[in-house]
Amino acid sequence: MKRVKHLLSVNDLSVKEIEAIFRKTDHLKKPKPLLKNKTLAMLFAKPSTRTRVSFEVAMTQLGGHAIDLDFGDLQVKRGETIADTARVLSRYVDGIMARLFAHKDIIELANNSRVPVINGLTDLLHPCQALADIYTIKKRFRRLKGLKLVYLGDGSNNVTHSLMLICSKLGIDMTVSCPKKYFPDMDIAKQTLENCKKSGCDFKVVTSPKEAAKDADVLYTDSWISMGEEGEKEERIGVFAPYQLDSELVKLAKKSCIVMHCLPAHRGYEIKSEVMDGKKSVIFDQAENRLHTERGILALLLR
Repeated sequence: MKRVKHLLSVNDLSVKEIEAIFRKTDHLKKPKPLLKNKTLAMLFAKPSTRTRVSFEVAMTQLGGHAIDLDFGDLQVKRGETIADTARVLSRYVDGIMARLFAHKDIIELANNSRVPVINGLTDLLHPCQALADIYTIKKRFRRLKGLKLVYLGDGSNNVTHSLMLICSKLGIDMTVSCPKKYFPDMDIAKQTLENCKKSGCDFKVVTSPKEAAKDADVLYTDSWISMGEEGEKEERIGVFAPYQLDSELVKLAKKSCIVMHCLPAHRGYEIKSEVMDGKKSVIFDQAENRLHTERGILALLLR
């Protein structure tokens, strides 16, 4: 039996497959009914705006249908295993997109599914966000190799990790600037460095935001308080305050630099409003591109 292709991590994709997603994204800017009579199950253990809406709209535009399933409404709540849930759902639908907490849960889902499983976010990784981000960068600069992306803030979160993996695959130099307590996951860093050897790009982690921002092509930040971390709010605000993306850091980057944020944003914390709404911001283009790249992902995986 042919092996099912899942998208749990950017590292599940080859460079050619990433490029194919981007080509398909361009091709489907005017959507075609490629997924007529196909159904996507969407599992949510976490709140969602962009992931929920973009995947449902993408399926509709491609002629298919999406079923929105809250984890709390499934039998998982009453003790059914994720493995058994996957075995049942994959007999009904053509694909599963899941937005979960523990990364091991989406691995278990994929290991027991006979249809493609797409990681809509876990605490470790957010591959769909990273694909939309790099597509946005490519549309702005018309190239990827040799660019410098700087991530400011929490180096240990899922967006940072997925950006590390995709940048290192595609030859984008990346610097993560964060406090030592919030350095990236060691296993993800190891995979990133292995990718760098193949693509010829650089990756480093520094604590100084000013050092990192110098000559950047892309300045990227994310919320300091992710879902499930609300109890650490005051501590995190204090620790991350020096990493706020403000106009002073923008001045250190290249004149052609762009500003990115995966949203939701907490204005006045990780990013100043004048930067978020400024001329260098592509934040809402970036959000729109979630829809476009997900059409590409769905078209390639579910067909």
